[in-house]
Amino acid sequence: MKLKRRRQIVSYSSILDQPLKFTPFVFNRTFLLWALLGLMGGLIAGIYWIVLEFLIHKIAFFEGWLVIPTMAICGLLAGLIIHYIGDPGEIDLIVDNIRFNKGKLDPKNNPSMILSSLLCVASGGSLGPEAPLVQVTGSTGTWLGKIFRLKGEELRSLSIAGMASGFTALFGAPLGGSLFSLEILHHKHAVEYYKAIIPALVASCFSYVIFALIIHLGLGATWSLPAYEYSGTFDFGIAVLLAIVATIVGWVFIYCIKFLKSLFKKVKTAIYIKTLIGGILLGVISFYFPLTRYFGHEEINSLLNTNFSVNALFLILIFKILAIAITVTSGWRGGFIIPLFFVGTTLGLIIHHYFPSINVSLAIISCMAGINACVTRTPMSTTILLATLTGFSYFIPILFASLTGYFLAPRTAFIGAQMDKKKRN
Repeated sequence: MKLKRRRQIVSYSSILDQPLKFTPFVFNRTFLLWALLGLMGGLIAGIYWIVLEFLIHKIAFFEGWLVIPTMAICGLLAGLIIHYIGDPGEIDLIVDNIRFNKGKLDPKNNPSMILSSLLCVASGGSLGPEAPLVQVTGSTGTWLGKIFRLKGEELRSLSIAGMASGFTALFGAPLGGSLFSLEILHHKHAVEYYKAIIPALVASCFSYVIFALIIHLGLGATWSLPAYEYSGTFDFGIAVLLAIVATIVGWVFIYCIKFLKSLFKKVKTAIYIKTLIGGILLGVISFYFPLTRYFGHEEINSLLNTNFSVNALFLILIFKILAIAITVTSGWRGGFIIPLFFVGTTLGLIIHHYFPSINVSLAIISCMAGINACVTRTPMSTTILLATLTGFSYFIPILFASLTGYFLAPRTAFIGAQMDKKKRN
């Protein structure tokens, strides 16, 4: 025993005595590259957000029945941009390129994505700016990597770091945004991408600072939930039960998407006709249910601060799911993470109405986590993002709800579901 311990001491001392092979130039160059990408990502996101808010305020002037022709025209214009400038693709294309195209995200379609998504989001489509930002900042990482002649995992990591900077700028959560950029790629292969976690964290931190300076972003929760007090271990079980209900709604959402996608595929016409049809349908829904318009960033606070009847909440829930599905399947561009949080908030308020003994904040946060993890397969980042966005200080119930949604999700996941079924070169 003493001999074995002595050998261990000798081996440890020999390791400590070895000269450190530290190359500060390589370290500084790599770190500065990640930082530069974060600065660029924050700048892109800040400019995008300023233009988006400007357009929202201008287009929001058209209210009442005017919302129908307004959204129809914006849908038509977005479709014409996609038709003539180029199809920027959807989140599935990003997943595909990161996994099968050596991490290369082509920036040539960024103008189409920026212009079409600005029209779609600003006019009131039920999709948010996260997907456009991720594609643009991710392709910026690819472009920067090619300038510095990076290849293989280094190039892939820089593309993922660019994606993380886009997520972080929108959500204001560097850790959550970094993890989301890894988990969203594919739940079965997320571990492969964790080599990119440090580049993603560095880029996210710099992106967050620049974005916060540009739009004067303050610290604190985006959505103010009522105070929650932990009442015992039964809260974990309640969170799981609530997440099961949210997961059922997530299944409904996924199959609603599949059904509408099959319908729009049968319409053999140009993309701008499909976006026009989508705009008309979305305008009609927004006319009767104004709260379903837009992606939900401000509308979640309206839900929390207004005393809606349970019948009104049911209608908002149904037509918000339908609005998201129409927006996704008709060719409109944007992301659905914040809209899913809106759906989870509505569902949580409905459940609290029938079971008032359940803390309303616990009901809302569990439903938000359950449905988002079910659809996107991102339990870790969903937990961190919701804790940051809502200020919900009890981390564990959110994690229980997120894991419930993740494990009860259908096999045909909404994102990247068909990737492994196709043969890739």
